[in-house]
Amino acid sequence: MGIGILIVVLIFIFWFAMTFNRFVQLKNMIKQAWSDIDVQLKRRHDLIPKLVDTIKGYTSHEKNTLERVVEARSACMSIQEGKGRQAAEVALGTGLRQLFALAESYPDLKANQNFLMLQQQISEVEDNIQMARRFYNGAVKLYNVQMESFPSLIVGKLLHYEPAEFFELEAGEEQSPDISFQEDTK
Repeated sequence: MGIGILIVVLIFIFWFAMTFNRFVQLKNMIKQAWSDIDVQLKRRHDLIPKLVDTIKGYTSHEKNTLERVVEARSACMSIQEGKGRQAAEVALGTGLRQLFALAESYPDLKANQNFLMLQQQISEVEDNIQMARRFYNGAVKLYNVQMESFPSLIVGKLLHYEPAEFFELEAGEEQSPDISFQEDTK
């Protein structure tokens, strides 16, 4: 009987260790995935001042749009993580789409090689952000399923683990923004 209890205890310890290690692996996967997103977001942040400088000379009547993009970039850089960071990045993405929509009204700007190069680079970064976001959300899903599945949820509860948050699109982000091309009458 003593050996039977010892075997059960050893099996429990082995299972607990394996489950704990799986949680560690999944948490590290989430951290790595967020790091991949962060690299792309920083790359996008670095391109924005160049884009704004290029556009400034062509769009004297669109100062508000440029200011919103610069403010959104500053907000993104000051918030490290969480829902606030996600909301700031969504606002920045919306502002960038508005800038590119504005470019349609300025033929000289659309022909500017520097603008075209920056537009291409930002487009590539946006694609990379989407891929990184999908990987991150996949890692979060695996972790959250582990958190909610029996019997591993016992280990999660004992260690006070919390579900991870998805990096999601805000409502309306996938839609084109409304743009006003009215000129200042000053």
